[in-house]
Amino acid sequence: MDAAYLSALAALAGSTIGGLTTLGASWLTQKTQFTAQQRTHEITKREELFSSFMDEASKLYMDAFEHDRADISQLVRLFALVSRMRVLCSPQVVTTADGVARLIIETYLGPNRTFRDVRAILDTATVVEPLQEFSEACRDELRRFGA
Repeated sequence: MDAAYLSALAALAGSTIGGLTTLGASWLTQKTQFTAQQRTHEITKREELFSSFMDEASKLYMDAFEHDRADISQLVRLFALVSRMRVLCSPQVVTTADGVARLIIETYLGPNRTFRDVRAILDTATVVEPLQEFSEACRDELRRFGA
């Protein structure tokens, strides 16, 4: 084989290997970036869902102390958030969210309370526990996603 051919083949092989290496590195970088973007999107979606649920549940829970009639449209919104969690979240998060929703309904069915009653209940810390349990379940889920 002629030295010129050998030199040309070596140059061609080097160019091919270099091109394939660059292509592989680009593909790997794009895949890694896409995966990171998807993970960030999933975390953000869950954070927004958890935040909406906590806001809605807190409002309804305090309203339940003062009133014995619930605003059905607000309860529907709360249960819609729980249903969205059923699609996106772990069973632990859904179970704790469902427990909070049931507690709100039970509170509506109970007697109306004054501000002093609310303060006494808050001092016993039994009121905060369902939201605390929900918050901890959410934190665990977000940790699983690498937040």
